[in-house]
Amino acid sequence: PYDNPYAESFMKTLKVEAVYVTEYETFEDVAADLPRFIEAMYNERRLHSALGYTSPNRYEEIHAPDWTKSAA
Repeated sequence: PYDNPYAESFMKTLKVEAVYVTEYETFEDVAADLPRFIEAMYNERRLHSALGYTSPNRYEEIHAPDWTKSAA
């Protein structure tokens, strides 16, 4: 039940920032454009308050462990 608010928030964002501003002809058009919206807009440019007002990609860059360092 705790995942539902996050899904609903994402769906609202998707509708407001992608679906309503683009005139899709068919469901296939929506399905084809959805990955672009998620990768180019939602993960790259959109700031998220839960992530300290950074984009998800930037947040991962800052907080991801550095796997290039050796364990020795």
